[in-house]
Amino acid sequence: MGVILYFLDPEITNLLKAWSAGDPAALDQLSKQVYDELRQMARRHMKGERRDNTLQTTALVHEVYLRLVDVTKVEWQQRAQFFAIAAQMMRRILVDAARARASHKRGRGAVRVNFDETAIVLPQPNVVAHYRLLPPTPF
Repeated sequence: MGVILYFLDPEITNLLKAWSAGDPAALDQLSKQVYDELRQMARRHMKGERRDNTLQTTALVHEVYLRLVDVTKVEWQQRAQFFAIAAQMMRRILVDAARARASHKRGRGAVRVNFDETAIVLPQPNVVAHYRLLPPTPF
């Protein structure tokens, strides 16, 4: 029964609305209120990840927090909306991390060279010197 009451607790909703209205103290209180639940969400998302994933649960929560703080175009209405957006951000962060790993395997770190640049970098052949090295023609 405690879990159901926790989801119905209006305190987080009130803090979200205060934060939307520009109250910086509300953000501090909100952070303390939602941190544990964000960690649980992150743990659930991380269960489906590969073992060689270097992103840790705490880092995922902190990245989501940094992105949520930068959100300015959302008028927070309720806690469910907040956690839905946080979950979506977690998925995007994990997908971006997987894409970065995959691109690294496919040569992401390789140096790209433009053919026009190679013409500048390579020394120009000395045509006169090459001409002098050719054997005389019988004509």
